[in-house]
Amino acid sequence: MRIGHGLDVHRVSDDPSRALWLGLVEVPDAPGLVGHSDADVATHALCDALLGAANLGDLGRHFPDTDPAYAGSSSRRLLEATVALVAAAGLRTVSADITIIAERPKLSGLMPRMSDELSAVVGALVTVKATTAEGLGALGRVEGVGASAVALLEETS
Repeated sequence: MRIGHGLDVHRVSDDPSRALWLGLVEVPDAPGLVGHSDADVATHALCDALLGAANLGDLGRHFPDTDPAYAGSSSRRLLEATVALVAAAGLRTVSADITIIAERPKLSGLMPRMSDELSAVVGALVTVKATTAEGLGALGRVEGVGASAVALLEETS
């Protein structure tokens, strides 16, 4: 068994046309986040947790923000590729857990769908929770959104 941890933070975009994606779900009526891809912090944290547990580095190593091939990429694409890398390393996900850190929007109604979408791609249960930063720091001032994830992998052989 192997465990990995991931963390990601993106700032809120000033572009009103930018969609907010969290856990592979578009969040309605909320400003998007700045990023080379769709800036889905929850999925990015999960990818880093999976890659870390598999000793495969991090998201930036495999999908650098300097590579135009990933400009505007869906995080679903990044997660699918990450799952393939983990499988190629002879590992599979047992479970994963994500905590999104955001003052707003409120996410409780979307978390079950996030869990379903992420679990379907990963092939194992991915739970999703949310918390606030209690008004502290950049996240508390709603300047960004963060996420932390942990993943448990096992060898397939």
